[in-house]
Amino acid sequence: MSATDVLQVEHLTMRFGGLVAIQDLSFRARHGDITALIGPNGAGKTTVFNCITGFYKPTEGRIALHHGDPAMWDELGALTDSSLRKRVRADGGLFLLERMPDYLVTKDARVARTFQNIRLFKGMTVLENLLVSQHNPLMRASGLTVLGILGFGVYRHAENRATEKAIQWLEKINLIDRADDPAGDLPYGDQRRLEIARAMCTDPVLLCLDEPAAGLNPRESGELSELLLSIRQETKTSILLIEHDMSVVMEISDHVVVLDYGVKISEGTSAEIRDDPNVIAAYLGVEQDEVESVITEPVS
Repeated sequence: MSATDVLQVEHLTMRFGGLVAIQDLSFRARHGDITALIGPNGAGKTTVFNCITGFYKPTEGRIALHHGDPAMWDELGALTDSSLRKRVRADGGLFLLERMPDYLVTKDARVARTFQNIRLFKGMTVLENLLVSQHNPLMRASGLTVLGILGFGVYRHAENRATEKAIQWLEKINLIDRADDPAGDLPYGDQRRLEIARAMCTDPVLLCLDEPAAGLNPRESGELSELLLSIRQETKTSILLIEHDMSVVMEISDHVVVLDYGVKISEGTSAEIRDDPNVIAAYLGVEQDEVESVITEPVS
């Protein structure tokens, strides 16, 4: 293991009855990196995301996430041998995500996620969408009392901080002028960026993006790439994304993991992946020894 890792997926297997969706998958994502999970349709990418974010309980394997003091990785073996889900100290935390339901993966381990299909509250305003994502800290500040909810004491300060954070993100994604408009009235590309901003309002350690460029035109894809690179640069948030838009993957990814039929067939830098015959074969739907003939075959 490496002290620079934020996420370690080890021997992950997911079966649905007789169907093996993920088979003995292992990979790591480093702190502050953008890691892409790619592969043809049906490769098992979303299943991996569902395991990491607590929507599925894996059949086998360990999914460990860390933030804070790198020395906490030394406690991974002891945590695994125990019946506990996590070890948390003032200087960091270590979490076994396969033992945690989705709401604790979000709340305690600080993993945020977006989905391939946009899931904004379209009847709420743009600003309200960013405020609702900060529901948990606001409820803690209220002390779950009527006086707190009415705006007395620390709740008022927490509410002001939540509003300030929401405004900062709206400025960053150039939607401050649409703050009071219903989210459903935004163009599709703006909704994509708003969904990412909403996830970032939870201050995640790991941001999981499921096909964030789906449905975007080339200009919007370029804006998305710029946004993700700036998030990585300015917040040091680690990003794990599933993406079919190879221009986005190749432009922004530090590390790429390739799946085919639930099995890892390659991993490395963007350049290494682009030239890997196993990856080319998977995307072309041919055997590896047929790659060269298919690529060089003249077009009729």
